[in-house]
Amino acid sequence: MERGRDSENMEEEVEGRGGRAIMVRNRVCQFCVDKTKTIDYKNVETLRSLVSDRGKIRPRRQTGTCARHQRQVAVAIKRARHMALLSFAGEMPR
Repeated sequence: MERGRDSENMEEEVEGRGGRAIMVRNRVCQFCVDKTKTIDYKNVETLRSLVSDRGKIRPRRQTGTCARHQRQVAVAIKRARHMALLSFAGEMPR
């Protein structure tokens, strides 16, 4: 597999533990694909998918967002929390 080629659906076979081959798919930023310029704090459904069940902002390696959009996501989540659109903590079990 060539390293320098840019392709959205590039897959790579990596040797895992125990000698098993694992298919690794490069993640693509969902905001870059949608050509989103800015991330709005009022779009709660999108932001909720980027927050864990404990209320923490999920990292780039889990969500697949690029660095630019991850910074915008963090600011939007913090703004939504201050406006009481998102909770600071996760859902509390009863």
